[in-house]
Amino acid sequence: MSDHTAYIIGVDIGTSSTKSIVQGMDGKILAVFQQAYGTSHPQPGYSEQKPEVILEAVIAGIREVVAQTGGAPAAISFSSAMHSIMAVSREGVALTPLIIWADNRSEPNALGLRDTPEGRLIYWQTGTPVHAMSPLCKIMWLREQQPALFAATAMFPGIKEYIFHHFFGRWLTDHSIASATGLFDIHTLQWNETALGVAGITAAQLPQPVPANHVVSGLLPDMAAMLGIPASTPFVIGGSDGCLAQLGSGALDAGHATLTIGTSGAVRMAGAQPLTDARGRLFTYLLTDDIYITGGASNNGGVVLQWLVRDFLRQPLDALNDLVGEALVTDPGKLLCLPYLLGERAPVWNSHATAAFIGIQPQHTPAHFTRAVLEGICFALLSIKEALEETAGPVKRISVSGGFTNAPGWIQLLADIFGQEMHLQQESDASALGAILLAANVLGWPERPSQQAQTVFTPDATRFDAYRKKYKMFLKLYGQIEECLTAE
Repeated sequence: MSDHTAYIIGVDIGTSSTKSIVQGMDGKILAVFQQAYGTSHPQPGYSEQKPEVILEAVIAGIREVVAQTGGAPAAISFSSAMHSIMAVSREGVALTPLIIWADNRSEPNALGLRDTPEGRLIYWQTGTPVHAMSPLCKIMWLREQQPALFAATAMFPGIKEYIFHHFFGRWLTDHSIASATGLFDIHTLQWNETALGVAGITAAQLPQPVPANHVVSGLLPDMAAMLGIPASTPFVIGGSDGCLAQLGSGALDAGHATLTIGTSGAVRMAGAQPLTDARGRLFTYLLTDDIYITGGASNNGGVVLQWLVRDFLRQPLDALNDLVGEALVTDPGKLLCLPYLLGERAPVWNSHATAAFIGIQPQHTPAHFTRAVLEGICFALLSIKEALEETAGPVKRISVSGGFTNAPGWIQLLADIFGQEMHLQQESDASALGAILLAANVLGWPERPSQQAQTVFTPDATRFDAYRKKYKMFLKLYGQIEECLTAE
């Protein structure tokens, strides 16, 4: 195959869909395929998915883009959402659904561990805050609440590990995903003995950790036929979606942060050293073995808008884009939203945090409520950015990515609230493009400039001043409401 037809597939396994993107050696996007799936909430605090449905989406995506592009890919590289876990038997049978990052059932376990000497040591050694999102706490819950199932479990993989096992018959995990489990020592690059002891498992019950640029080949014959590619096709195991978004956005220099809003949201910055926040508000995960990504994630991004439209306003989800467009030209006045629908991670780390609308008046329409939700999501991310600056230094530049970038007015709103320029470098596929860049480096392909033009959103100083007052009210109200809800 000649250079101009050589291509890499980047597969991004997200919370709401899997997207497969083909990029040629010249940097052009040649094909894109996306397949959506749902999340079930069988009980309050539960967030589960069917791993076999996600596996089918990954298979369909690779098969479809290969058919669209023609020829065999030079490599396939993976990005994946973090913090998922499931129980698998010795025979490889799934004993539980996939328990994803948004699942809060293990909050009592997290609260019991967080402020103990072991909890503080685990945070320092693993870089993962002790919280219900982490596979560590989820495994603790399974041991406590489902002892028979726990005893029958031979392996505790996440979704990407489950998929690679179906592809290759091996249990592997990358250092990037492992560093978000609360079970992996980011200093020694080994499973952490303290965390294993707390979880009540051994390292043999977790996939073998390998670097993000690790190459796997030897597809199982049936799987190779299903994907329509040679069994010898190299697979780069890749990393987490958050860390690869940093790479895909070209944000590895000092002071260059990325901000992502998809189902959830996050603000991150790269560095050469593992950093821990004295107040335990931030994570530090691995991109590669010498690049650390420090930041904070919010549970509440686009998922809050979906809830607002579907469950609160009782409108079809097809109306979401129109509502957002109307909201962005509507002044909500003093209507304010605390968007903590699914509890919250950074910077408050409170699985019991709840959402609220404050300042409701008779004139408020669906557009006003939608605008308040958009602002609330931005305020929550601003609080993460401020915590990040306290630990990692000033944020001098922000690159944005994620599904929210389909609404330019939302990016402008973010710039006005932050009082800082927002740089749109990739529309919404930074994680998949990061996976492709990782594979290109493994293959020795030459570096190339970005093929996409950059759009800069400049803040309005007058609006920033108004939003600053509203942001201070946002922070104060959260503290007061939390105090009321937790008072005995």
